Amino acid sequence: MKINYQLKRFAVLTLLSTAAFYSCKKNVNNNEAPNQKTSGTVARAANEVVNAWVTTADQSKLLQAQASFNFSADAGTNATTITVDENQTYQGIDGFGFTLTGGSAGLLNGLGANQTNVLNELFGTANGQIGISYIRISIGASDLSSSDFTYNQTAGDFNMNNFSISAENQDLLPILKKIIAINPSIKIIATPWTAPTWMKVNTTGNNGYTGGSLNTAAGYYDAYARYFVKYLQAMQAQGITIDAITPQNEPLNPYNNPSMVMQPDEQANFIKNNLGPQIRAAGFQTKIIAYDHNTDRIDYPETVLADGGANPYVDGSAFHLYAGNISSLTDVHNAYPNKNVYFTEQWVGAPSNFGGDLSWHVNTLIIGATRNWSRNVLEWNLASDPNNNPHTPGGCSTCLGGITVSGTSITRNVGYYIIGHASRFVRPGAVRISSNLSGSIQNVAFKNSDGSKVLIALNNGSSSVSFKVKWGAESFTYTLAAGAVATFKWTGTQSSASGPPIGSIITFKGFNNLYVSSENGTQAMNCNRSTASAWEQFTVVDAGGGKIALMAMNKYVSSENGTQAITCNRTTFGDWEKFDWIPTTDGKVTLRGNNGKFISSENGTQPMTCTRATASGWEAFGINQ
Repeated sequence: MKINYQLKRFAVLTLLSTAAFYSCKKNVNNNEAPNQKTSGTVARAANEVVNAWVTTADQSKLLQAQASFNFSADAGTNATTITVDENQTYQGIDGFGFTLTGGSAGLLNGLGANQTNVLNELFGTANGQIGISYIRISIGASDLSSSDFTYNQTAGDFNMNNFSISAENQDLLPILKKIIAINPSIKIIATPWTAPTWMKVNTTGNNGYTGGSLNTAAGYYDAYARYFVKYLQAMQAQGITIDAITPQNEPLNPYNNPSMVMQPDEQANFIKNNLGPQIRAAGFQTKIIAYDHNTDRIDYPETVLADGGANPYVDGSAFHLYAGNISSLTDVHNAYPNKNVYFTEQWVGAPSNFGGDLSWHVNTLIIGATRNWSRNVLEWNLASDPNNNPHTPGGCSTCLGGITVSGTSITRNVGYYIIGHASRFVRPGAVRISSNLSGSIQNVAFKNSDGSKVLIALNNGSSSVSFKVKWGAESFTYTLAAGAVATFKWTGTQSSASGPPIGSIITFKGFNNLYVSSENGTQAMNCNRSTASAWEQFTVVDAGGGKIALMAMNKYVSSENGTQAITCNRTTFGDWEKFDWIPTTDGKVTLRGNNGKFISSENGTQPMTCTRATASGWEAFGINQ
């Protein structure tokens, strides 16, 4: 967590405007390739029951269950249509949750007779519980501990003979054990805010806890890796399995209390020469996750992953969003598709604007991070008191917890509902599945390991919106108030869809095995691209009357009524921009214009036309191949 909270407030305000841009820019699926795609699912009767839970910006509904309703056979049109396709899958999901700071643990430990009820509500999965499935803890103190400490302040103890986690005996360990009793499979990621102060050089304050970096002299890197091994062993002895570690929280932030700087080359060297070998030699398969800081510096994790010695030890990279853009997670994924991506921290500043915070965090993190390949989403501190305590001197004094603990009672804050809309319904082992963004309805969809589907939707517009959710050959229509969040859940198997995939973003591959390009609307369209990027991706729009329109880069494809080569430069669609979507017997599609003629790829040898009276190979296109 950063120490300069005025700057952080400025950053969050900047991100709010970024989120508004993000919500109306390209579909975040544009750069994604699904892990698998199948077709020909079994058709069966409609009418699956859909359950819905809603939170509104005015707090009149707070994760409130709504009357259930049913899918029905798809019919009619809606300009705002979300198509959910469970046959296109992306990354697996590990969970959703918070950081269990030392301060949070202390507050939870002081709940008295109410503690069991609160812990069950937070970590249980029964009705009325939100099922937090992933938590982050600090190795030693964080800035939301009541004081600074590490697990070995004995200077020169390179063998870690005096290592001890006894500082956690009062609060963290008892609470962790109770959480694990409720959810034995909960995932825990641990990270240090600083190394023991005697291992650092060039510190800047707070008795060596603030700033500085790990001493590069002989023995220090090796000793610090041993510190991590001792930590994993000590937690294991307490019955606590640490799923993952990061070498340093916010390694480019020297201002927090505590904090430590670790440059990317230093982290790569530490992982490949010390941390990775020692952890594996000790028999631990604990994931090592790089970076753990803002998305404006993706060069950091990419430097670590580019190191041939560090790379085999690194599971992936972790991010915060106090600077940068959430779409940068996809950039890292694309650069290293075999490495995982995680989102590990975002604060809510007290006193909080409930509606604004709900919308921004759900849009940017619950939806945005997962649509950009993150396997988890963690908000910052789980609990604070009414004065946003405890914290270290200079630590965050305006960090609002997911809950506020006052004596033995709690108040549920916006973070509780942000996480609850996901954690209660999307369980570890789920996979993200395909869904398109449409109008002001931001969304993300998942399929749980039990086959149930979950769609989380946010209306980030200024007025209520009626939208359609299409799933196979079935659909339902729902109205969501401005700023409201809804989680929908249903079971069943997706049926075969008989019509066009309204709302989906697709590619067209011609007979020549090349992709159709919109040419960004600057020239006639061609079918000659060997790979598909943004110009080669088209949104299928319901044009009414059983016809569709195709939109790329916010412009519509026009047949030009067959009088010249087709283009993609119309800002609106009329008759020349409407097409019949006609499936072929071999699983491809032909497109017939309003002039009764078919679009032809012209085999990629010249600009495409809409002049063919009949459809053959050059007029048939593979979808998403």
